[in-house]
Amino acid sequence: QVQLVESGGGLVQAGGSLRLSCAPSGSIFGIHTMGWYRQAPGNQRELVASRTNSGSTNYADSVKGRFTISRDNAKNTVYLQMNSLKPEDTAVYYCNAKTNYRVYWGQGTQVTVSS
Repeated sequence: QVQLVESGGGLVQAGGSLRLSCAPSGSIFGIHTMGWYRQAPGNQRELVASRTNSGSTNYADSVKGRFTISRDNAKNTVYLQMNSLKPEDTAVYYCNAKTNYRVYWGQGTQVTVSS
């Protein structure tokens, strides 16, 4: 079964940067939107950023101006550049891909920001 595979998480000091990447392990046809969600302990999973095939983006208010989502549509790959990281950005980050028929999720990558 095709899965989304994330990479790029890790430990960083506050003010630092990380870049997350996500690509499918096989072919997925019909993706119209890819994005990133995150879940901190005790919290619900929340949208961080998403990007459609046409380039429309949506960001959580808490990351606007600090995070940038980008895509390689031909490779069905999505990236999240995270700058000026804060301790409250600490969470497991999940990649997400949507077609008209189903939603795909990655297994998550841990991002920890130390103060």
